[in-house]
Amino acid sequence: MQHAHRRPNRPLPKTDGDKPMTEDLLLKISDVSKSFGSVRALRGVNFDLRRGEIHALAGENGAGKSTLMNIIDGILHPDSGEILIDGQAVSIASPTRAQQLGIGFVHQEIALCPDVSVAENIFMAATNVSRALVMDYGDLHAKAATTLGQLCDISPATLVRDLSISNQQLVEIAKALTLECRVLILDEPTAALTEKEAQILFGIMRKLADQGISIIYISHRMVEIFDNCDRVTVFRDGQHITTQEVADIGPDDVVNAMVGRVIDDLYPPKLAAADRSDDMILEVRNLTDGNRFHDISFHLKRGEILGFGGLIGSGRSEIAKGVCRLECKVRGETFLNGAPLTPRDYQDSIQAGVVYLSEDRKGDGIFLDMAISANVSALDLQRVSSPLGVLNSALETQQAADLGRMLNLKCGKLSDPVSSLSGGNQQKVAIAKMLSINPKLIILDEPTRGVDVGAKCEIHRILRALAAQGVGIVVISSELPELIGLCDRVAVVREGRISGEVSGAQMTEENIMQLVSVTDATAA
Repeated sequence: MQHAHRRPNRPLPKTDGDKPMTEDLLLKISDVSKSFGSVRALRGVNFDLRRGEIHALAGENGAGKSTLMNIIDGILHPDSGEILIDGQAVSIASPTRAQQLGIGFVHQEIALCPDVSVAENIFMAATNVSRALVMDYGDLHAKAATTLGQLCDISPATLVRDLSISNQQLVEIAKALTLECRVLILDEPTAALTEKEAQILFGIMRKLADQGISIIYISHRMVEIFDNCDRVTVFRDGQHITTQEVADIGPDDVVNAMVGRVIDDLYPPKLAAADRSDDMILEVRNLTDGNRFHDISFHLKRGEILGFGGLIGSGRSEIAKGVCRLECKVRGETFLNGAPLTPRDYQDSIQAGVVYLSEDRKGDGIFLDMAISANVSALDLQRVSSPLGVLNSALETQQAADLGRMLNLKCGKLSDPVSSLSGGNQQKVAIAKMLSINPKLIILDEPTRGVDVGAKCEIHRILRALAAQGVGIVVISSELPELIGLCDRVAVVREGRISGEVSGAQMTEENIMQLVSVTDATAA
């Protein structure tokens, strides 16, 4: 859960009217365009970055943010336009050239080598150009420990594959800090971080900015933008919409600029009291794995959405996986629509109509290189196969088309790979895969992580409609506004136990955070 602190006021570079004076600009993008075939990703965009500022870049998925950052980092080349650094036009032909110019890029998708150590990953670029015949591991580990010391307590000798996703993200950030960059690009850096880790990162960002390093900060989380950034630029449909001082604009203004319309229905109406049912879809009694969670009991009634809150690492995901028998052996009782649910593994859960949508969308939720239609049918190929087990491509395509229409999936052809879609539409494919088996219960782990506000609205609407149709919906989220706005009740998990539950008028950020931090789980 993110609760960033307000950035302390500090002198900003002098300006001439609304435009910064030329000498205060480190980076300036002028009239840059980029197309991929018939798709115009950028349409003559402008962007500038002052020395020592944290500049937020906001926009829906597909707005052109990543395309521009990939151009700045030398991964892509513009069709037209100009890039200036220190007032001089530059050609950034490769990421290596970008590093030479002092540009560091921490991508949202982790790109580390899992089978080597943290230290080797952090200094891989330096190692590649080194002429030394023998690696000095002692020196390498000492330097890595110094850099890591700013961020976290991770041993430089640890293999990356043994780290959690959040710690891998911190290693990516540490790697960028070693490049002595003047421009640091951070793309959704807190998506996999705990609150404590995010606060440490925000503190480091402020220190770097005070040292004169300029930061481009990409995030869909308004609280992070308004608590940590100096200016915000909004892109929409490949075009620059506005650049404003954060002090002169509000979160609603940014959201409306992103989507091109007023968003006043981010969360659909909740279940009215008169429509509430006493029918139980799911009952869990005293579920435990003896290690990561203990004595978990909760229920889900027909028509409602149940939320699970708590810090990353509190045991929320492990409980969900325990219900589905994804990772561990558990003890306790589970009932689905009044009947005992005793799956031996996840395949049994699927057959019973219980599915889990992972928080790691690209690692566990979808197959990026496979067709959209193949992704949708992946959970149960029998539904789109002949009695002899031969896949019926026409039936598979029709299933994907029907579910895609229901979810308002925006794509080219259903035979296109999922990697061709925006983040929000990739998430819709993951949801379509769940719906392909006509589930009785869906547990969604961080269903809108890394998804822009427009797609969030659609996903919230979809989940509420499914609940109204009688599908059980459980949502795990680190975003308090999402839990409060979407769910009918919220159970809070702390250190592997449910510390309490809130609903109705009691469902406030203060009450949830109190349950998150309570020292005695039985006190609530």
